[in-house]
Amino acid sequence: MRPEQTLTAYALRLGDSALILGQRMVELVAAYPELEEELANANFALDYIGQARLFYTYAGELEGAGRSEDDFAYFRPEHEFRNLLLVEQPNGHFGDTIVRQFLFDVYYLLVLEALTRCSDRRLAEIAARAEKELRYHLRHCSQWLLRLGDGTEESHQKVQQSLDELWRYTGEMFAADALDDAMRTLFDGPDLGAIAAEWHRDVAAVVDEATLSMPPEQHMASGGKKGVHTEHFGYLIAEMQNLPRTYPGATW
Repeated sequence: MRPEQTLTAYALRLGDSALILGQRMVELVAAYPELEEELANANFALDYIGQARLFYTYAGELEGAGRSEDDFAYFRPEHEFRNLLLVEQPNGHFGDTIVRQFLFDVYYLLVLEALTRCSDRRLAEIAARAEKELRYHLRHCSQWLLRLGDGTEESHQKVQQSLDELWRYTGEMFAADALDDAMRTLFDGPDLGAIAAEWHRDVAAVVDEATLSMPPEQHMASGGKKGVHTEHFGYLIAEMQNLPRTYPGATW
């Protein structure tokens, strides 16, 4: 794989995870428990989708085939998406949503921090911009995890169950593949081994403060980084892609 192909594939992978999490959060518009959280959720969704646009635009420029951000988002089949399995999981109840975002945001922020120091200037600039948004996202969902975990008996039980059920999707984040290795070798990209140690430390600190328990060692699900997704993903992109595929080329 040539250096520009490595960058293209990596930018698409980052964009895919950001887009799919943004889409999941869009599904929750008008469904949050209070108005302030409703507004926060909508803004966070827009942040993720905005980050996806930046990654997709850069990937299109690197690819040089004339594809735009809309082409990457709306006109690729399921198996071409390389997002993490964690972000495509259904919203479920409020605790599920908070835990999913928390587990991903701790990882995503560490990756973005590492990318600000990579040797590709454009990718480092995008990461620096996204990093500022993620710091607020992570602070917000961490505070909610503390409130739910150290709240009522019911909220504690539900959020612990959310943590236990979503945990099996976290191992994929740190399972380096050929693309991760190429990014590290060619562009001084993230060291997933080091990030895994930081992630576990940061997650454990918040989980402990929330009076929750870290899930036990278990089999980890994987496949998203290879284009193999859970049953939920097909429904998600079918809804997301319906309008542009029904009216291709339509403009506002």
